[in-house]
Amino acid sequence: MQQPGKPVLHPRLDDHGKPVLILKPSCPSDLAAWSDLNATACVVPDGAMPDEVNGIPVARWLDAPTTETGWEALASQHQIEEPDFVVPHGYKPAAGAVIREADGRVWLVAPSNAYGGYQATFPKGTLEGKSAQATALVETFEETGLCIRLITHLVDVKRSQSYTRYFSAERVDGDPADMGWESQAVMLVPLHELHVWLTSTHDAPIHSRLKSAA
Repeated sequence: MQQPGKPVLHPRLDDHGKPVLILKPSCPSDLAAWSDLNATACVVPDGAMPDEVNGIPVARWLDAPTTETGWEALASQHQIEEPDFVVPHGYKPAAGAVIREADGRVWLVAPSNAYGGYQATFPKGTLEGKSAQATALVETFEETGLCIRLITHLVDVKRSQSYTRYFSAERVDGDPADMGWESQAVMLVPLHELHVWLTSTHDAPIHSRLKSAA
């Protein structure tokens, strides 16, 4: 969902306080797509959103943690069992979330300027001293603007530079239009259309796990 319009600046600055130029801005969907379980819905930074999606209000998460301790405390509220996380030599440990809506659709992010060659993917990031569960929470918030609840360990995936632990999750709060600078769009995609957006082979094991669980 990219449009050939003029480059635009992301409303959020990067981690160095510099503006992020979006060369090929994504095209938002009609608001009606958010209530259509067979449609792919898309929102751009600070774009329009309905008041609720699947009965859950859409509103900026104002009390999101701002420290590592805060994220760990949030993760501990719903801590789930997970197997030992053994990271192969040479890979960075990372964690992310696969977020399913009640209507069966899945949340994806479109990295700004297709960073890493990704048209769309799942929110994730390196651990950087945090636990895998806390990392999944903070990276999801930073990349999607969403507050989520982790449900279970889903799958561990070897990517180009990281070995990533993914958790299945559900949305409980937040506004995808509040996405951080690393994302130029956030999408809600029907399961049968994931193959259109997940063009990286690194996402194939996650896609397969979702299809087998459907």
